[in-house]
Amino acid sequence: MALKNEPKTPHHPAQDALRVLETVARHTTGVTNADLTRETGLGRERLTTLLRMLRREGYVEQIADGAYVTGDALTRLASAHHHEEALRDQLQQTLDRLRDTVGAAVYLSRYVDGEFTVTQYADGPATPAVNEWVDFRSCAHATAAGKSLLGQLDHNGRRDHLSRHKMARLTSRTITSDKLLLSRLESQPPTAPVLDLQEYAVGTVCAAVPITAGSTAGCLALSLPVEHAHRLRQAADTLNRSATQVLLSLAI
Repeated sequence: MALKNEPKTPHHPAQDALRVLETVARHTTGVTNADLTRETGLGRERLTTLLRMLRREGYVEQIADGAYVTGDALTRLASAHHHEEALRDQLQQTLDRLRDTVGAAVYLSRYVDGEFTVTQYADGPATPAVNEWVDFRSCAHATAAGKSLLGQLDHNGRRDHLSRHKMARLTSRTITSDKLLLSRLESQPPTAPVLDLQEYAVGTVCAAVPITAGSTAGCLALSLPVEHAHRLRQAADTLNRSATQVLLSLAI
């Protein structure tokens, strides 16, 4: 299934973070802030923000003299042994932190072999996951995550998906016209979160942002009870800014 040519994504910070990680990894005995600034070409404020995030995620550590070295999380992910298990654990820790940051259940979804799949999620007593009352795989047209993934495909990819999955009406707000859905996907700004305002389930609102890594479309999504709908836009913006952490794990 083809992705759009040169997909636009707002998460360029992942490239900067990878540059910092690669620089730290080259200096096995540690590298200072000054050296990192010079070698990466990043401004001091930008570098400080990235280092804070990389330390929080366990990718770098600061040793006694203030220099930075690679952290345990990077070592685990870089190892050929148990990579998939280490990646899943790292992503789960990141999702758990994002759940607490945005105050909502969060989900990681991928588009693999022509199907929409929720691969991991983080919820809790105060942030319940949406009730999957109809299989997500058949409801890409009605969910924020599904529409985000479809939006990353080319036109033929979208039409192929819709030809295999009937656009069932799940609520009074569900779009069931393929022409209308395709038009909305085409006009969706690449940097704006995709929303689901009770289209999949009455009582639930959702938002999703793209995290395309390599040739596989992916997205981060969140769900909120409709009584918290006033928080949706702000929560989606926070999720958007935090997506770098997930992209980074997928890129290592």
